[in-house]
Amino acid sequence: MSATEAASARPADSPVGPVADPQPAPGATPPRTPLAARAAAELVGTAALVAVVVGSGIQATELTRDVGLQLLANSLATVFGLGVLIVLLGPASGAHFNPVVTLAEWWTARRGGGGVTAREAAVHVPAQIVGAIAGAILADAMFGEPLVKWSTHERSAGNLLLGELVATAGLTLLVFGLARTDRLRFAPVTVASYIGAAYWFTSSTSFANPAVTIGRAFTDTFAGIAPSSVPGFIGAQLAGAVVGLALVALVFMPGRTTQAQSGA
Repeated sequence: MSATEAASARPADSPVGPVADPQPAPGATPPRTPLAARAAAELVGTAALVAVVVGSGIQATELTRDVGLQLLANSLATVFGLGVLIVLLGPASGAHFNPVVTLAEWWTARRGGGGVTAREAAVHVPAQIVGAIAGAILADAMFGEPLVKWSTHERSAGNLLLGELVATAGLTLLVFGLARTDRLRFAPVTVASYIGAAYWFTSSTSFANPAVTIGRAFTDTFAGIAPSSVPGFIGAQLAGAVVGLALVALVFMPGRTTQAQSGA
């Protein structure tokens, strides 16, 4: 879910013996992984994430009519599922599963930081969108729902768009803040925990992901979003990413970060 990070390796004559090529921390984009493999990981990971979100939502509504319990079940499943997916697929693709993260990495790379190239972003983003749609269809299939049925759940109110902006800004700040402070090893726990919390403290229940937003339009279930609400959500998410990157630049200035680490 993050910017590129290189890992260090011991020399071949180390007292503990030679080591293999260093592996990136979970959430880092490995530079040696073939682009096709990274795209496949992003497609599979995003599909699995949406299947978790939609499937747990369907299951929750079948088990209880209490909306609070439905949201609790949905959020807990998402937290656990997302954490597992980041651990599993982070070494393969960086575990973005989110066009906002991919595009923010591309922007960071353009400005001299670590990240993906324009060509890589042009492959990752479609893979994420296709994966999200496939994940929604898979969840519907598992629970005997129509495979494709446009959601009728309108989410177009201004307060919901503000919630999406806040959720996405916070996610961007978290991911790239971890990258700036060399703490990407904590991404599986921190990113999953943030999304779980944002389910509850944002009015929109924190989609914070354009691909997931598109995928959830394909299911008329608990987690769905009406197609007419999708453009507004995506616009708010992109605006949130800009705000998040601005906060990263403000809070984690190179000089300030270096001084903080040297004083630790």
